[in-house]
Amino acid sequence: MKRFRLVTGSRVRFRIPSASRHLLAAALALVLFMTPTSAGAGRGADGKFEKRESSHFVLFQDVDIDQSSGLRGSRRFEQQVLAELERAYQALDGLLGLRPPHKIQVVIYDPGIFDAQFAGLFRFQAAGFYHGVVRIRGFTQVTVQLARVLHHELAHAAFDAAAPSLVLPAWLNEGVAEWFGARADGKRHLDRRQLSILGYAAQQQQLLPLSVLSAASFSGMGPGAATLAYLQSYGMIEYLARNYGDGSIRKFCLAVVRSRDIERSLRRTFRIGVADLEARFFSEL
Repeated sequence: MKRFRLVTGSRVRFRIPSASRHLLAAALALVLFMTPTSAGAGRGADGKFEKRESSHFVLFQDVDIDQSSGLRGSRRFEQQVLAELERAYQALDGLLGLRPPHKIQVVIYDPGIFDAQFAGLFRFQAAGFYHGVVRIRGFTQVTVQLARVLHHELAHAAFDAAAPSLVLPAWLNEGVAEWFGARADGKRHLDRRQLSILGYAAQQQQLLPLSVLSAASFSGMGPGAATLAYLQSYGMIEYLARNYGDGSIRKFCLAVVRSRDIERSLRRTFRIGVADLEARFFSEL
């Protein structure tokens, strides 16, 4: 996540249908905030990290993360992660118009170490988060889920590199990151389960208001409200891409970085304001 101050959002009670609760892990790539530290400041399961580099990334991996397949398997995984990160980097400019000029640090932790160090910062198991450094809970192979997490966090890193002092509303920051992460495996639209959750919330008149989504983060929310907040944010960006084309998201992101004015950027790119976007998105649910 971007370098935002911790903002505690209002508690919102929202009951998710049981069939849709497993979306939480996929919907949340994580909104967390912590004091920036260097990648080497953490400790792996035995206190050591292996380091590998590519054109745009520096990867640190806990040396004990892949005991079952040994060092050679671990190195293959590192190479696969770097390849996926480079693929995401190449997609950044085309989809978001952003190209971080400096290498980005990524740390992959043993799951137990990740949980021990960071579990107190959130109320659910997290796949990873960004705050100056991308930190990932241990995987041993590049899955669709890991690819989405890497792409999601890279979007945050790209915004941070382009405008480090710009505090984006969470609906934009997380919505763009979710949209970019979904594109990792070619997903272009909300799926049926996501639409079902949003439709249920609309039917129950429990959609979150724009004032809540415009906070600097969703970190103060409980799991149900956070799931809904992520979906609404993703849904608003998906609405723009679906109705105005993928290229419009790139133009919008560039306008935001240059003008630092969300309302002005929306009107210049889409001829609508934030309130109009919310109303039009809600009308489709």
